[in-house]
Amino acid sequence: MSQTSTARSPASILGRWWRLHVSGSVNHETVIERIVEESGWSPRFAFMTLMSAGIAVLGLLLSSPAVVIGAMLISPLMGPIMGLGFSLALFDFAEMRRSVAALALATALAIAFTAIVVLCSPLKSATAEILARTRPNLFDLLVALFSALAGAFALIRGRGETIVGVAIATALMPPLATVGYGLATANMAIAGGAFALFATNFFTIALAATIMARLYGFGSHLSAQQGWLQTLLLFGAFVAMAVPLGISLNQIAQEAVTTSQVRSVLTASFGDRARVTQLDVDFQASPIAIRAVIIVPKSQLVQNATLVRAIEQRLGKKVTLQADQVLIDPSAAPLDQERAAYAQAQEQARIRAEGVEISHLIAVAAGTDSADVLIDRDGRRAAAGANVLPGMSLAGYKALEDRIAAQASDWLITLTPPPTVALLPISFDGDTDAISDGARAALVIDVWAARRWNWPAMVVPGLVEPISDRSTLPQRRAAAIAAFVRDQGMKVVAGPAEGNGSRVVPVPPSAAAEE
Repeated sequence: MSQTSTARSPASILGRWWRLHVSGSVNHETVIERIVEESGWSPRFAFMTLMSAGIAVLGLLLSSPAVVIGAMLISPLMGPIMGLGFSLALFDFAEMRRSVAALALATALAIAFTAIVVLCSPLKSATAEILARTRPNLFDLLVALFSALAGAFALIRGRGETIVGVAIATALMPPLATVGYGLATANMAIAGGAFALFATNFFTIALAATIMARLYGFGSHLSAQQGWLQTLLLFGAFVAMAVPLGISLNQIAQEAVTTSQVRSVLTASFGDRARVTQLDVDFQASPIAIRAVIIVPKSQLVQNATLVRAIEQRLGKKVTLQADQVLIDPSAAPLDQERAAYAQAQEQARIRAEGVEISHLIAVAAGTDSADVLIDRDGRRAAAGANVLPGMSLAGYKALEDRIAAQASDWLITLTPPPTVALLPISFDGDTDAISDGARAALVIDVWAARRWNWPAMVVPGLVEPISDRSTLPQRRAAAIAAFVRDQGMKVVAGPAEGNGSRVVPVPPSAAAEE
């Protein structure tokens, strides 16, 4: 009675119908022959891999989805992936080794070729298409899963192989090209993220193909123990991939919520007539760095500090904010407003680009890092402290500042020399108290350095004022130096006589206060 009831259970009936009318209708030998024919390494496979990788990396560099799709159309990766998936279902280790070898060679070939293309290309900036393939998440796993299930179904049923091959290649060749880009540009974050996406999609596609193969009766000769082993391995592999990808997806979702909150605060701060046209949030920075471009009426200008306080109150964490407020005339026609906003936005973008260029220029000249250069884009000012450059005198540091200022004529450049560099000595020719042209040039540089060091006054050794007919030559020289320094706008402090009274030194703020 129990056996009859079991035989007629819905699950048993459905299983028998599936074996007779679905999996039983598949010509397993023909499918395996087709897979074996396409899963190995061959000159054609290598050539198509190179062409697909080349087109993919060019599409990424150009940020052109259409070109990337062109790479997918000719990608040959479907064959080895299906060979691996079906060999797992059949426990066919010879075919497994053959497929893995072909995939490993194709992977190395594609990465190396795309890296060479990037090195030879004048375009090396990370585009949106590249960045989109550096943070795998759970949705990427689902894309690969659905693609693989459709691919295996079409391969088994003998329909639509080419179209499904495109769907599978979608998840593999662009990430491989992104890995090559990351290696060529020495950006390990991009290379690592793209390789993680490639590995996730590769394993998902192969395992999903294994599942479809088993559903259609491939590997029916395996024992119950082998079947359970397959099931456990498949389940464990999917869980192992899904957990970190789920965490990544959750992080992306939280970042999206944070970005939405920032946009909401900016919109509320400026009112309904303002528009946030650009919003970039750098979550890797500490604190979070926010950059926004807002088009606002002239009467609704908001101070940057006010915006920072509102955002920090909403998010509950510290942020830095660079808000470019593009001002428009609310009484102007809408078209005129758009033109004015566009012109201002372009000008601000040009100033930002100038700031980056000037920051790099100062960093190279001063022997420091670009991050240590202070840039005030609104005031068009740039300042940095120079490192000690071997053999460089104050005259050399002044010449560096002048050279940078000449290249950035619209900016105020301030380069502070190291405090350990000595002031230039002031010399006189013969027995005269007249300052020579060389001494005047040296004094100008000394005064420049004192200002850069923020000293409020300068000491003139041996200064005795007023000068009389009985004054000695060193005293007259000291007076001449003091008069020149005062003409340069610096205060002067008398100091003890040293030598012939012909040199000056900075005075600390405390000494200046005692004058």
